[in-house]
Amino acid sequence: MNLPDPQAIANAWMSQMSDPGQWQSWFNMAPTTEANPLAAMMQDVGASVKPEAMEQLKNQYMQDFGDLWQEFLSGKSPEVADRRFTSSAWQGNPMSSFNAASYLLNAKFLNAMVDTVETSGQQKQKIRFAVQQIIDAMSPANFLATNPEAQQKLIETKGESLTKGLANMLADMNKGHISLSDESAFEVGRNLATTEGTVVYENPLFQLIQYKPVTATVHQRPLLMVPPCINKFYILDLQPENSLVRYAVEQGNSVFLISWSNPDQSLAGTTWDDYVDQGVIEAVHVVQDISGQEQMNMLGFCVGGTLVSTALSVLAARGEKPASSLTLLTTFLDFSDTGVLDVFVDEAQVSMREQQLKAGGLMPGRDLASTFSSLRPNDLVWNYVQSNYLKGNEPPPFDLLYWNSDSTNLPGPMFCWYLRNTYLENKLKTGKLKVAGQKVDLASVDAPAFIYGSREDHIVPWMSAFGSMNILNPGKVKANRFILGASGHIAGVINSPVKNKRSYWTNDKPLGRAAAKPQDAEAWMAGATENPGSWWPEWAAFLAEHGGKDVKPKAKPGNARYVAIEPAPGRYVKVRAD
Repeated sequence: MNLPDPQAIANAWMSQMSDPGQWQSWFNMAPTTEANPLAAMMQDVGASVKPEAMEQLKNQYMQDFGDLWQEFLSGKSPEVADRRFTSSAWQGNPMSSFNAASYLLNAKFLNAMVDTVETSGQQKQKIRFAVQQIIDAMSPANFLATNPEAQQKLIETKGESLTKGLANMLADMNKGHISLSDESAFEVGRNLATTEGTVVYENPLFQLIQYKPVTATVHQRPLLMVPPCINKFYILDLQPENSLVRYAVEQGNSVFLISWSNPDQSLAGTTWDDYVDQGVIEAVHVVQDISGQEQMNMLGFCVGGTLVSTALSVLAARGEKPASSLTLLTTFLDFSDTGVLDVFVDEAQVSMREQQLKAGGLMPGRDLASTFSSLRPNDLVWNYVQSNYLKGNEPPPFDLLYWNSDSTNLPGPMFCWYLRNTYLENKLKTGKLKVAGQKVDLASVDAPAFIYGSREDHIVPWMSAFGSMNILNPGKVKANRFILGASGHIAGVINSPVKNKRSYWTNDKPLGRAAAKPQDAEAWMAGATENPGSWWPEWAAFLAEHGGKDVKPKAKPGNARYVAIEPAPGRYVKVRAD
């Protein structure tokens, strides 16, 4: 079953702008669609709806639509709570509010139809996802002919908003993506990723950055940070006031960080084993050499956490125990529940990618970005179609969204291994995998663990992140700690104390620990306490607890073997995906 892609839909509309006759029709009316977009999808997967259920839905729809029509005829504007249609331009125009209410009624009907479909759970989830993509794309807010806000601005600006909107669209066509932020406002190394440091090691897969200490003393054991290799490391080092790297340095840590390369064809054959052995494990050995410490605090974010945990298991099998503690931020180790991403992973889709890429090749960054945009299409696609193109607005500068658009490629073999062995078959926690010549046993990772999840995370559901509490450090589970933050996958993590925003939840009661039973996420949440502000100070205290005594920082980066190569943030992070 092919899943609709909102970025692809938007790109198709944008491509029409090369023909004036085409863009005029695009602005004049919304494109037509099937009256029942479920029909082809259900036929594709062999699903069905009971006739009696369909008849009941039709009757309810006709009743609701009749009520709506009577309201319209009486001159009463229907109440519309959806935030896309709450402005005075929508509410003050009976026809516009009727269009919005009709659209929402149709959306309700289609979603109700999905609920009645008789098929497997995963197929129903795919159908629901695909239908929602179509529903979101067909919103009357997405078309000039049915968007009263855009029409109002067109009149107020005497057509200038349309001119600017077309210019914005053409510029984005040349860039190959919708602009989410004023991209001219940022530059990596100028006002992003500015924490002072030095690249002290590099191989084709990564550069290792050593950051300059800013405190009189530092914890004896260094901190090694492993960001995801999907997107770039500077999500952890945006601007000074919201940089997790800078915060860690200011808390007295000797910080090292992996900056992954943006793969080109020279790395098209790179495997998951390479990322573990030539990536994380190589970085561990370099940090040990430079710091003179056998053990260090280690952090992994998202897939970086999966890589770190795998690397520590491989090292344990080799007789090495380099972690004094392990921090995992929004990380899967148990892939039993992957949330909405499950719609992209089945045998057919994984086999297709393997045929394309397993022997070598690149998974383009733009494809990965499009997948993640489809998880939140109204926020990451249609909101900008409306603002940038229909209204002619320039997107404001926003560092996080600038980073979001700075895509990275992935080597095909690595990507295919990751899809099959984690998302599809969930083998990582089973002990059935070999990586870098060693059997992966995550229970051998016996360092105290600080596990963080985000409450509204649509990429790593927080209960899945919590599951790592029952996998790592099994002999000393009381040393593990879970923190739940507000917001989503990125915004929940990048929540600096400087901002004093949001909140986080803690629960340090020994839930099930005395009886050595698995900890339950729902039970944990039921007894949790909400705390205002950032969770970062909790993490800083955890690092201090496992960082050893305080010592005087080293005067220079590197050592005799590993000399300075270039200032941070280095060359690798500045390479753009094709």
